[in-house]
Amino acid sequence: MKIAVIGTGYVGLVTGTCFAEVGNEVHCIDIDEAKVEQMRSGKTPIYEPGLEEMMQRNIAGKRLHFTTDLKSGIDGAQAIFLALPTPPNEDGSADLSYVLGVADQLGLLLKDYVVILNKSTVPVGTAEKVHKAIAAKAESDFDVASNPEFLREGNAVKDFMEPDRIVVGASSDKAKKLLEELYEPFTQKGAPLIVMDERSAELTKYAANSFLAAKISFMNEIANLSNLVGADVDSIRLGIGSDPRIGERFLFPGIGYGGSCFPKDVLALQKTAVENGYKFRTIDALIEVNEHQKRILFNRVKDYYKGDLSGKKFALWGLAYKPDTDDIREAPSLYLIEDLLNAGAIVSAYDPEAMNNVKKRFAGKKGLSFADDQYSALDDADALLIVTEWPVFREPDFDQISKKLKTKTVFDGRNIYVPAEMKDRGFHYESIGRNTIN
Repeated sequence: MKIAVIGTGYVGLVTGTCFAEVGNEVHCIDIDEAKVEQMRSGKTPIYEPGLEEMMQRNIAGKRLHFTTDLKSGIDGAQAIFLALPTPPNEDGSADLSYVLGVADQLGLLLKDYVVILNKSTVPVGTAEKVHKAIAAKAESDFDVASNPEFLREGNAVKDFMEPDRIVVGASSDKAKKLLEELYEPFTQKGAPLIVMDERSAELTKYAANSFLAAKISFMNEIANLSNLVGADVDSIRLGIGSDPRIGERFLFPGIGYGGSCFPKDVLALQKTAVENGYKFRTIDALIEVNEHQKRILFNRVKDYYKGDLSGKKFALWGLAYKPDTDDIREAPSLYLIEDLLNAGAIVSAYDPEAMNNVKKRFAGKKGLSFADDQYSALDDADALLIVTEWPVFREPDFDQISKKLKTKTVFDGRNIYVPAEMKDRGFHYESIGRNTIN
């Protein structure tokens, strides 16, 4: 099948590459010429494990192509995926200008029947808006369907190739048949194809991400209470996670969720509720909880130094919002850096993949520097702050940490070390929802 994917961000590039991997002819379209040239050469503009190798394999096999020309890119396509940005507006609503802008162009270019699929996370009713925008100028037959993605950054290739489920919102029998054929390589391996109406599919994506955000926020609240009452959140996590009704995933406490999906989607769901006259109380609460949690590590540091951080130097390990990605969108590290610098502190940061993105974000900001490796970030620092749980941070050389820090002080926002072991090493160690070690 010939497929076109419009937009080559995390979702679009993974979608196009993985569809090529199962034998389709895929044309990925983007307006950024430099980015397109980079991808043509087999280089990914994003960090996603396994993606670049798969890209190169399918480019060599002449199944994966990149272009800036919308007309040639969609010519002959039987399915066109819209994988475009839907950033939040100031009021929390999703900005559909990119999606509807492309839809407006498509109307003039369609020649034969095609299914246009919203892969982007979009509000309820977007499929109808896209259909209306295309129909205003189109002369050929087409259908618009919703096909939300459920990809985890850092695990996106595996998630696409081995999906838990495939959700499709389509009312047309013709569209359903085409999508059943398109996803057959995945359903043959046991992934269920769940077909529903377009509005339900659109809301399914928001509901899934918001529910996961709620699990994270609830565990963060339990962790905060654990700190106050002297309980151990690791034990609590095991105690409740073994209940199959709850499950063990998304129960790890930390310093708040970030990324391109959870913050944006929760806000969009809240906005949808408001627009329909409904007060979504749980959504309101988890937004408040997460905003508080993003600053909890800073508050712990500030309390430890009795409110005076002026001139203090902190080594910061981890900048990406999660491991195995370079994505810093809504990353807790950004809030922590801002708060530390505003308090007069000095920050030396290290991350395996996300430093360039943070450099651009804080360009010219005084007091912030970036280390060549995790240990040089420690030089002359008063304390180590752990923000992202990269594997490389889990088994460090504690002798080096001890020698380089002014004092053996660690604030762990991701609970990656064992408190008893940190005590044996002589550290002052603070984590989330566990007893402080002195």
